Amino acid sequence: MAKKGGFPGGMGGFGGMNIGNLMKEAKKMQADMEKTQAELATKEFEATAGGGAITVKVSGEKALKEIKIKKEVVDPDDVEMLEDLILTCVNEALRKVDSAQAEQFGKYNIPGLM
Repeated sequence: MAKKGGFPGGMGGFGGMNIGNLMKEAKKMQADMEKTQAELATKEFEATAGGGAITVKVSGEKALKEIKIKKEVVDPDDVEMLEDLILTCVNEALRKVDSAQAEQFGKYNIPGLM
């Protein structure tokens, strides 16, 4: 006689895995991810452009913390070059944050997370 109702394999069809254990693992993973995110937020990432003429620091939360510009780069007749160097430098620092996040969160291997 066939079973009535329910899912094949019992307990929701998780291959015999206890739903309580699954929830416990999910909570542990969430706590680990929050810890990783907090650690990344405290880190600073630095990038330079123009052979060190511009230096930028950003936090792991992608907040701009510092911009340093060497005096010899400041040319009132070529503001566009300075703007380009700053953009390049800031974008590189932000790429470093993205890379660190991908590296740290990639270990969790959850489809659709990153």
